[in-house]
Amino acid sequence: NSNGVGDGETGKPKLGGDTQSSNGPSGQFLARESIESPSKVLLMLVAGLSFSTRLYMITEPPHVCWDETHFGKMGSYYINRTFFFDVHPPLGKMLIGLAGYMSGYDGTFPFIKPGDKYENQNYWGMRGFCATLGSFLPIFAYLIVLELSNSCTAAIIAATLLIFDTGCITISQYILLDPILMFFIMAAVLSMVKFNQQRYRSFSASWWLWLVLTGINLAGALGVKFVGLFVIILVGLNTIWDLWRLLGDMSLSLVDIAKHFLARAFALILLPLILYVTIFAVHFVVLNKSGPGDGFFSSAFQSRLIGNNLHNASMPEYLAFGSTVTIKNLRIAGGYLHSHWHLYPEGVGARQQQVTAYLHKDYNNLWVVHRQQDNNSQSGNPDLVRHGDIVRLEHKETTRNLHSHLHEAPLTKKHFQVTGYGINGTGDANDLWQVEVCGGRKGDPVKVLRSKVRFLHRATGCVLYSSGKTLPKWGWEQIEVTCSPYLKETPSSQWNIEDHINPKLPNISLSVLKPNFLEILLESHIVMFRGNSGLKPKDNEMNSKPWHWPINYQGLRFSGVNATEYRVYLLGNPVVWWINLASLGLYLTMVAVASIATQRGFSLEHSLVLVRGGGLLMLGWLLHYAPFFTMGRILYFHHYFPAMLFSSMLTGTKLCELSTMKNQLVLNTVRNSLSLLFYLFHPLSYGMTGPLAHEPGSAMADLKWMDSWEF
Repeated sequence: NSNGVGDGETGKPKLGGDTQSSNGPSGQFLARESIESPSKVLLMLVAGLSFSTRLYMITEPPHVCWDETHFGKMGSYYINRTFFFDVHPPLGKMLIGLAGYMSGYDGTFPFIKPGDKYENQNYWGMRGFCATLGSFLPIFAYLIVLELSNSCTAAIIAATLLIFDTGCITISQYILLDPILMFFIMAAVLSMVKFNQQRYRSFSASWWLWLVLTGINLAGALGVKFVGLFVIILVGLNTIWDLWRLLGDMSLSLVDIAKHFLARAFALILLPLILYVTIFAVHFVVLNKSGPGDGFFSSAFQSRLIGNNLHNASMPEYLAFGSTVTIKNLRIAGGYLHSHWHLYPEGVGARQQQVTAYLHKDYNNLWVVHRQQDNNSQSGNPDLVRHGDIVRLEHKETTRNLHSHLHEAPLTKKHFQVTGYGINGTGDANDLWQVEVCGGRKGDPVKVLRSKVRFLHRATGCVLYSSGKTLPKWGWEQIEVTCSPYLKETPSSQWNIEDHINPKLPNISLSVLKPNFLEILLESHIVMFRGNSGLKPKDNEMNSKPWHWPINYQGLRFSGVNATEYRVYLLGNPVVWWINLASLGLYLTMVAVASIATQRGFSLEHSLVLVRGGGLLMLGWLLHYAPFFTMGRILYFHHYFPAMLFSSMLTGTKLCELSTMKNQLVLNTVRNSLSLLFYLFHPLSYGMTGPLAHEPGSAMADLKWMDSWEF
């Protein structure tokens, strides 16, 4: 068995699970013994080159580069236990924070913007941690390809492609989530492939080890970024095929098959789910102090954060007429309903007082809830505001009423303008709003913090709405508030009562209103999903296209723009990326030829590894690449790197199969060309100063082969 896919002498394909064949294991073990000794030596060589290329000049440049401004800052938040919001799950940032803490970083560096000098901060620990995980990628690639092909040549080609890729080096050397994500993706694939090789040792210690490790790494991948879902799908499809094969093994009883199913369900579904939830449990326990992420979450969520004005506060439980309140929009960064003395400028609707949404706590966020017609002689306990009631909202500072009319909104032209109108309780019919408790019935009271409320304008039938759009300077760059004629319930049209002051009502401690763990877990995911969907490209902002990525069309500037600055540019080694692109087409051609030949009765020695091992890698590439064509969010070049790992491993298997009689020649050719291009392009990864690429004396002179390369 030279390809690791047949079951020894019979040549039957092995796709997962176990079988009772007696001759399969011996063929497998003999094949593995023949490569064991050289593979260990090569593995040590791969490890040495990988760690040396990733850890070289790890402290350069000594300033913030690209997204270090985000993820370094988030690592600091964990050290300081300060709550923040990010669109990704927390594991990667937690590990960065832990690495910083363990290496002596105190969490005080602000990470304000790229280019800020680190000075005397211990940033090397966080960079070194990411580089260490990135150093495992060629090692994992070597082991995966070795398992799939039983060819040291194929394995060393795949590893060499990654070792000498300038893009993989660059993305591994900085405080980023990408090397952490790719570490777990590759570890999950390696564990899956190792588990597939244990088919003859069902329920043995090694069988359980690799199965459980697969589940652990799946949880790790998803815990860093949601794109970890792609490797979960890959493992899931492999498992379905595995179970389907077992179902056709007539030597196994239904009880045996049930045991296999339950073992996989535990290790690949239940265990990752438990670990994933545990990651969030640790996240919530560590980040227990109020911080910049408060405003993205509900008032009830904020009440659990130390330092937030809602923490350990007390206020009336139900909204009543005469209450002074703050009203918070439920969309991400929707803001608090706000007004101030400034008027809308000429030409922007009616020249009345501005009403906006403001992201921060402020006295101008306070509103007083009045009846349609106030009864000033009311005594005793005030009446509660209920679903269906008509109210007038008076801005406490300016005494103007919340008002709308048929003038178009400043930015969202199909919506109506919202203003402040009247004074000291006087106004008109356009100041009246009907309270609607989402999911409620007529007569239901409005609960502070908990009820989702909509305000329907009585005169026009529109609903109070936070568009999320930023007003110009005349609006102090606050958020636009409109009245939307579209009545579908969305977070933008939903509000809740946060602060609530009414001396005539008894106060209750907000601790009784704090959400439980499952509620904050669900809310955090809703906020993350909305945040991801809201990452749209802004005007004049560079948005990379997925078709750019495999051809290495355009890189990404990590640091520096002019001759006096330290410049780092994320770009793949052209030989690596273009060989990978060719191998994808080559693989499809070889599969087509092999399929036709097999159908015509010809026997091809490598057809099984071509279809099985190569198919797994091709599927991995597709799953980590194709979904980006459907995404509406802003995209960047670095999103392609997980897919690039699979295409590099596929290239290793294809180049080896093409020249089985000239393996050493192929290996030397690949190694020499990669080494040469790595030598020429290495300044992109390790940094450069001095003349730019188009100037004489530049380290990158004559290497700007495409106009779209911006180094």
